[in-house]
Amino acid sequence: MRRGRPGAGSRHRRWERSSAAGLSAMGCPVRAVALLAAAAAAAALLPPPPPVRPAVPRPRVSANFECRASADSTLTRPRCRRGAPTGPPLTPPALALSTARLCQPSLPCQPCLRVRLAVPAAGIRGLQLDFLELGSNRAGWLQVWRRHRAPGDVPWQVQFDCFPAESGRRVLVTLRTIPDRGLAVSRSHVVAIELQGPIFTHTWLPEARAIEVAVPKGPALMVRLCHQLALECEELPQPFHRQLLVPGGHRVSLPYEFLVPCLCVEASYPHHDSLRSKRCPFRERPDAYGPELWSSVHFHDYSSKDQMAMVLSASCPLHPQATLCWREAAAEAAPCHNVPNSTASEEEQVYTLDNVDVHPLLCFRFSYGNSSHVECPHCTDTAWNVSLSARGLQLRLHLTSRVPASFSAALCQRRGGRCEPEAPVYTVTRPESSAPGELALLLPVQVLGSCVLVWRSDVRFARKQLLCPDVSHRHFGLLGLALALGLVVTVLLLNCRSTWRMPSGAVTRGRPVLLLYSPDSEEHLALVCALAELLRAGLGCEVRLDLWEAGGVGRAGALPWLYAQRSHVGRESGTVLLLWSRGSSRLFRLWRGGEGGGEPRDAHDVFGAAMACLQGELGAAGRGRGWVLVYFSRLCSPRDVPRPLRPLPTYRLPQELPGLLGALRGGPPPSCRHLRGRAQGLLLRLLEAEAGKGAAGGGSGGGAGRPLQPAGT
Repeated sequence: MRRGRPGAGSRHRRWERSSAAGLSAMGCPVRAVALLAAAAAAAALLPPPPPVRPAVPRPRVSANFECRASADSTLTRPRCRRGAPTGPPLTPPALALSTARLCQPSLPCQPCLRVRLAVPAAGIRGLQLDFLELGSNRAGWLQVWRRHRAPGDVPWQVQFDCFPAESGRRVLVTLRTIPDRGLAVSRSHVVAIELQGPIFTHTWLPEARAIEVAVPKGPALMVRLCHQLALECEELPQPFHRQLLVPGGHRVSLPYEFLVPCLCVEASYPHHDSLRSKRCPFRERPDAYGPELWSSVHFHDYSSKDQMAMVLSASCPLHPQATLCWREAAAEAAPCHNVPNSTASEEEQVYTLDNVDVHPLLCFRFSYGNSSHVECPHCTDTAWNVSLSARGLQLRLHLTSRVPASFSAALCQRRGGRCEPEAPVYTVTRPESSAPGELALLLPVQVLGSCVLVWRSDVRFARKQLLCPDVSHRHFGLLGLALALGLVVTVLLLNCRSTWRMPSGAVTRGRPVLLLYSPDSEEHLALVCALAELLRAGLGCEVRLDLWEAGGVGRAGALPWLYAQRSHVGRESGTVLLLWSRGSSRLFRLWRGGEGGGEPRDAHDVFGAAMACLQGELGAAGRGRGWVLVYFSRLCSPRDVPRPLRPLPTYRLPQELPGLLGALRGGPPPSCRHLRGRAQGLLLRLLEAEAGKGAAGGGSGGGAGRPLQPAGT
């Protein structure tokens, strides 16, 4: 914690008390009094000390109005701020000059000329100061402008700190107004000669964590360690604050807490307001203080939903650079991988970065010189969580989020310790107005051992979480069987496609298929995704499925989304594939008898929107052309199909699978001799595995959460 600096009188009284106490602690109280007396006598022989000049950290202009300043190349462009100049106001027109000291960071202090002036405000927009250093003929100019017109005629009071000049030189200053109103005031001032401060040498003792100060033969000096801030050198915190009187020809060791860039050694004569000499030996030596620099810094975490924010408090005014990095584990020794183009903005030791998925393993890396430090958010709680389970041919993700956000996921394969995402990428959004709940994702697994990368995609910076399914023991057998079944069915279909010759001029790309269904249970949804993946991978069909476009359904609404997809399928001469089940029959009866005249009651009710769309087409001349109804013989019977839908082309699976494939391809059924029996057996085994899995999981239950969509479908 930084401490305020006491007044000069009390400071030197403390120095004297601490010096006497330091010598008395050595067992020499009488010697301490004698040394103080000798020091006072030596001080009486020294020349009277010059007055202490005010220190200026950088060129600046202060005025009693909103202002801006410009200068020529010989002067650093000063900042212009509104504030009362030092001292009582001047009576216009007036021009007053005095000597000051310019002490810029990382540069030695030098004498300079301070200018105070007062001019009438009426009819002027600015003023100009011209400087000329006699002897060296170095010249320069400064202009001060009023930013806005102000009512009234309050005189301008302006102070400029300051024009650098050599010690002992005379500087001529001329004041003019802009525009020129005939006012010209000139003054000259001799910059006072700066006397040399106390002389000492120092040695760094890293093993002892101290700095040894040696005073040459001559008068005694008061020495101390301090932290150089903007305008003053602040004392070290207790118990490291020590100010000692060192006789000429002696040396003393001063311990420090942390080796930091602003650690300085300051020496002065014992008398009041003496000249001081100060050295900051570690400011340009990052190799020295690097290892323990960050121990002196306290990090305060103020991160929120989409913003990382940290405030630094330190004994030194450090301004390190902060960038994002992500850790693989919570251990401090875990490596932190850099995130490109993620530099945080900094203002007054406050570091912020927006559009961030705040996570305990997404951290700031602070860099200063050749040293760096990783600081992670202090809150270990996360805004969202995800879990993974394997269900036959699918991997199911369960996402829970406390904040409105979008999430993306993609399958990946581990190679050489890395897991790169593969297309397609699935995305789901929890809207602003929705209540916290669970989101779900069903991803088709094509390669045994696939993992999933999940990340928040509505922000610019997010850490990707890697999840891999548990394929041990019975999970391995079930998942392996499901994958093998899926691969065999796909190979059979591909072989059949190779023997099925398309007519001359036919389009070889699979026609689009809009797959519609009723959300009966999680197991039924898994079967829907398996069929969709079979059509996409096996036949090359462009499958449109709301499970893969949940974000689009949520943004547009079920009815607009469905009509847009139906229009696309119609233009491409595709097929609307309606997968029927006993649950579909129940929902159809509820839809026919519900309120709203057969319109979907929920913005996300795709099944209700499909029935409304189909009802309109059945009533038209086309009698539902482009629609196909299919059902699995193990899950449904022809009696479950409502009478209004029986005119649609209907296929029973797996018995009529070849006919369905021919309908989707827009041609005769495939002539593959063994497709019917082998595909029937494989699909029956798939249904048995699904039924067994459903029984092991406690049977089918409520509706599934809204899955993710593949980007780009």
